[in-house]
Amino acid sequence: MPDNIIKNAIETEFTKEELQRYSRHLVIPEVGLEGQKKLKEAKVLVIGAGGLGSPICLYLAAAGVGKIGIVDFDTVSLSNLQRQVLYNSNDEGLPKTEIAGSKLKELNPNTEIVTYNVKLTKDNALEIIKDYDIVADGSDNFATRYLVNDACVILKKPVVYGSILKFEGQVSVFDSTRGPCYRCLYPEPSAPGEIPSCEEGGVLGVLPGIIGSLQANEVIKYILGKGDLLTGRLLMFDALKVSFREIKVYKNDECPVCGENPTITGLIDYEEFCLTAGASARAGNYNSNTMAEQTNSEITVEELKAKIDNGEQVNLLDIRQKFETQIATIGGMVIPVNTLLDRLDEIEKYKDDELIVYCHSGINSHYAVEFLKEKAGFKKAKNLIGGITEWANKIDPEMKKY
Repeated sequence: MPDNIIKNAIETEFTKEELQRYSRHLVIPEVGLEGQKKLKEAKVLVIGAGGLGSPICLYLAAAGVGKIGIVDFDTVSLSNLQRQVLYNSNDEGLPKTEIAGSKLKELNPNTEIVTYNVKLTKDNALEIIKDYDIVADGSDNFATRYLVNDACVILKKPVVYGSILKFEGQVSVFDSTRGPCYRCLYPEPSAPGEIPSCEEGGVLGVLPGIIGSLQANEVIKYILGKGDLLTGRLLMFDALKVSFREIKVYKNDECPVCGENPTITGLIDYEEFCLTAGASARAGNYNSNTMAEQTNSEITVEELKAKIDNGEQVNLLDIRQKFETQIATIGGMVIPVNTLLDRLDEIEKYKDDELIVYCHSGINSHYAVEFLKEKAGFKKAKNLIGGITEWANKIDPEMKKY
């Protein structure tokens, strides 16, 4: 390495260890000492330490980002290991933030790691985000994406967005100070169940590595002030075709958050927003009734457990796929949701009785119950809120999660 780089590195407070660690950066003219110093002084918040968060955190720490915050309240499960490369089999059951923080410090002791083992909510989002320069959103649900977007618009922080499902992924940069925000692209969320989660629809294990790496790339470009950010552009990747395509995203002057006359100036209840907006968007597919009516179509895991403990007659319908029932089950008939229409005769005997329908997370079963009540005459059908995942979380912690 040239002597002038070594001399300048010492003058800019780089240690000899850092000089060697970042040597491949330092010889790039677009990075160099000044760029590496920007990375060292940068503060990045990563939302989610899962499939996307893993490569984001790994590459930002390796690149020498000075401070990385990680928000996640989940624990490591065996089903995570197919794609969440921060973890291994020995980490099962442990908090993701704890393991991620430890492994990132091993990767780069120079990086400060701050962990938040909490769920990001309207009550804590602004306080957590305000101390960071940029946010990388690796969340896997609409409620968190809208929350992160709105908080960052309010705080004037950019968000590097990523999402994945099956074989496809998306990446963009939302920065309301220079372009559109997430709401400009997606004014309202899709109805629950209309776009399945990774749990419901699956994801190719390598895909979050590709999309997360692209997110890390955008974060680093933003910090360095180099290249063309994906602001105003949505990059879409198809792993089966190994192809990228790009669409323009325009700022919406009537956006309720970043528009000329915003109507949302503070954080709201995003779970409720996604539920009500999604239900409105879905109107017409099924004749959904009021929220008060919906509560009569639901049952909590605690209520189901009480029924079983009291010796009541409980009719359970599991609409998951057969392989899922081999991982974990709470019993009942098994009729996969994609075969339900053709097998209604098998549950005809429960038409006048309470029939409790469950799936993995309560999404597919929610719409199965809607169908059973509205189209098939099962007036007492009920959805198990949260599905078997909620049962494992609250009733049977020894049950395998996936």
